[in-house]
Amino acid sequence: MPKKKTRKRRAKPRRKPGFVRRHPWWTLCLILGGAFCLYVLYLNWQITSRFEGRRWDLPARVYARPLELYAGMSLSPDALEQELSRLGYRAVAAEPTTPGSYQRYGRVIAAVTREFRFWDELQPSTRFRVSFNAGKVETISVPAGKSPVVRLDPLMVGSIFPQHGEDRLVVAPEQVPETLRQALIAVEDRRFMQHPGVDPIALGRAVLANVRAGGVTQGGSTLTQQLVKNYFLDNRRTLGRKLREALMALILELHYSKADILNAYINEIYLGQDGQRAIHGFGLASQFYFSRPLAELELHQVALLVALVRGPGYYDPVKSATRARARRELVLTLMSEAGVIAPEVAARAAQQPLDTWDRASAGASYYPAYLALVREQLAAEYRPEDLTRQGLRIFSALDPLVQASAERQLADGLAVLDQRQPERTLAGAAVVASPQSGDVLALVGDRRSGYEGFNRALAASRPVGSLIKPVVYLAALESGRYTLASRIEDEAIEVPLENGDVWMPRNFNQETSGEVTLLRALSESLNLATVRLGLDVGVGAVADLLTRLGLDRAVTPFPSLLLGAVEMTPMQVAQVYSTFANDGFRSPLRAVHSVVNVTGEPLQRYPIELAQVVDSANVYQLNQGLVTAMRRGTGRSAELDIAVAGKTGTSDEFRDSWFAGFSGDRLAVVWVGYDDYQPTTLSGASGALPIWTNIMRDVAAVPFAPPQPPTLETVRVDYYSGAAVGRNCESAESLALPANTELARDGGCSNRSVSIGERTLKWLNDVFN
Repeated sequence: MPKKKTRKRRAKPRRKPGFVRRHPWWTLCLILGGAFCLYVLYLNWQITSRFEGRRWDLPARVYARPLELYAGMSLSPDALEQELSRLGYRAVAAEPTTPGSYQRYGRVIAAVTREFRFWDELQPSTRFRVSFNAGKVETISVPAGKSPVVRLDPLMVGSIFPQHGEDRLVVAPEQVPETLRQALIAVEDRRFMQHPGVDPIALGRAVLANVRAGGVTQGGSTLTQQLVKNYFLDNRRTLGRKLREALMALILELHYSKADILNAYINEIYLGQDGQRAIHGFGLASQFYFSRPLAELELHQVALLVALVRGPGYYDPVKSATRARARRELVLTLMSEAGVIAPEVAARAAQQPLDTWDRASAGASYYPAYLALVREQLAAEYRPEDLTRQGLRIFSALDPLVQASAERQLADGLAVLDQRQPERTLAGAAVVASPQSGDVLALVGDRRSGYEGFNRALAASRPVGSLIKPVVYLAALESGRYTLASRIEDEAIEVPLENGDVWMPRNFNQETSGEVTLLRALSESLNLATVRLGLDVGVGAVADLLTRLGLDRAVTPFPSLLLGAVEMTPMQVAQVYSTFANDGFRSPLRAVHSVVNVTGEPLQRYPIELAQVVDSANVYQLNQGLVTAMRRGTGRSAELDIAVAGKTGTSDEFRDSWFAGFSGDRLAVVWVGYDDYQPTTLSGASGALPIWTNIMRDVAAVPFAPPQPPTLETVRVDYYSGAAVGRNCESAESLALPANTELARDGGCSNRSVSIGERTLKWLNDVFN
C-alpha cells in the first residue's frame, strides 16, 4: 500500500512581546504616574471644595445685655469701671482717644466705645463722659452735646460650639493688625512671600539652627503647610502624611493668594484650651487671653499670641508664665532681626507684663449655666446644627454685674454655712430676674463660677416647702370669701387620704395658736392654719392656680401640696413668683432678646409677653402679706434698706432651704441643700435667706411699692385679731382690703406685750420656716 503523504504543519509566527513585557518598568511608572495624577486631582478637589464654600463651622456667639447709660440711673462709678474692665477696656492716664479705652478721675469717667453691630443698628465708636452723684448717673455728655443714652458694646459671654469642641471668632483681613501678619512671617516662615508652599531652604536652615541650639528652636514647615496640617489633616507623624501635607500646600498656593492663605491661617490655628472648648484662631484667642478685640492688641500682646503657635499648652501664660515670657521675648527678637520693629521697641515690649485677662473670674466658658438656659429657650426654633455652624449672634438678657454678684454671694454664703458641718459641702443655686420685663439677669447653677456640670438652677427639682403657701392664700383671696383680715383656726387637724391613711400635719413646735388672721398665718408661716385654709378653698383650686401662675406642668392635688410637697427647680419658682411681683401678669422668663445671622440681619425678636392670669387686687393683697413677712415674720432678719416682699421655704427634715422674694425692680430665688437629699439642719431663714439678702443688697435699687388698685380701701387692722383699730394701736397693720369689707367686731387692739416664751416660739418658727 502506498504511504499517505503527511502535511507538514506550518509553524505559527512568533508574536512580539507586548509593551508591558518589553518595558515593565515604564509600565509601572505609567501606572504610578496615572495614580499620582488621579490622587492630585482628588486632593485638588478636596482643597477647592472645602475652601470655596464655608470654610468653618461658626459657633453661635452669645452676648450679654449692652449697658445703656442715662441720667438718673442707679449706677456707681465703681460699677461702670468694673463693666469697662470686663469688656477689656484699657485704663489710660490721658484723655481717651481710641476705641476700647477709658479714664477715671474721681466721680467722672470718660471713655470711647467700640463700633458694634447690634440687632437694630450699626453703632459707631462714640466718645462720652459721665459724672456720678450719690450712686446715680448725674450727667452724660458727648462731643456733640448732652446725650440721653449711651450704649456700650456688649460682653461676649460664651458660644455654642460643635461637639468636636472647636470654637473660633473669624476675623476679616481689615480686622487683623499688620504687626500680627509681619510677626507670623518673621517667626514662622520668613520666605512666605517667595516660596510656592514648600520651602527646602527654610527646612535646611531650621535643621542647622536646631543642631546649633541643641534643641528645637525653629520649624521647617511653612505657614501654608501648617494651615494644611491644621485644616485638612490629622496629627499623625508619618512620612506619608508629611508628603501629603507638602503636596496639598503646593496645590493650595496654586489656587489662592498669599493674603488669602495667611488670613485663613490666622483664623484656623489652634491657640489654647478652655475646658472642652478648643480655642482656634487669633480672633478668639485675643478675646480669651486679653478680653479685647484683635485690632486693639498692643505689640507685646500680639507677640504673646504668636509665641503660643509653637505650643499653646507648653507656653500657656497662666500655667507657665516663665516659659511664655521667654518665648515672647524670642518672638520680639526675631521680629527685630527681620526689620519688622526697631530693637528698642522690642526691648520695651519685652519688659511689659504678660497682661492676660483673669480667666478664673469667667470660668470654663464664661457662664455655662446661663448658656444652658439660652440653648433651652432656642431649642424650640433652631436646630442644634444651626446654633453650632451658622455663626448666629444671640443677644441675651444676662447682666454681668448681677451675675457676678449672684455668683460671689452664693459662694461666700455657702462657705459660711459649711462651717456648721465642715465634713460636708453644701450645694446651691440662684436665679435673679427683672419681673417687669421677664429678663433673666443671672443664673447660677453651682457654687463654683464657670462650672459646666450639673446645673441646679435648671435641673435640681426639689420640694419647695413653705414657698407654696402664697399660692394657697392667693387661692383663698380669689374665692372672695377671705381677706388678710379674716380669721382661721390654727388647730390640730386630721386629713383622711384616699389610701386609708390619715395625714396629721403639725406646726414646727407641736403647738397651736388658736384663731389667727390670714395675715399672721402667712407672715409667720403657720402650717395648721394654712392646711385648714387650703382644704376649705380646695386643693384642686390651689393646684390649678399654681399652673396658672407659671408652673409648666400639672400638679396632682394631694393635701400635702398645701405644705409644699411638690418639686420645683429654682427657675420654676422664679417663674411663679414673678407673677406675684408683676401684679398678676404672667410673663415667660426669657434669656434671649434677639437673634441675628452672621451678616447682622435680624432673624428673630423675643418681645415681652404679658398675660393677666390673676386679678391685680388679689395679688396686691397677697403681697401685703409677703411684705409683712419681711418686716415682722419669717423674713425679718433680712434687714434691707428698701421694702421687699418674700417667703421662706423649708422641706421635711430640713433637706431644702429656700427663699424667694422681690423688690420693685428685682426678683431673686435661692436654694441651698445637699445633692444626696441628706438633712442640712438649715431652714429657709437660716440658710437661703442670708444669701438672698446679700444678693438683693447688691442688685436691688427700687423698693417694692406697687400702686394700690382703686377697688381696695386702706384700713387699720389689728395683726392678731383682724379687728378695725385706731392709729394708736401698736399691733396694727395698714391693709388695703376690698371696699365695704366687714371686719371682726371682737378682739379690738391687742397691744399686748409679747412674753419671753412667745418670743422664743416666734423665733423658732422664723428659723424653721
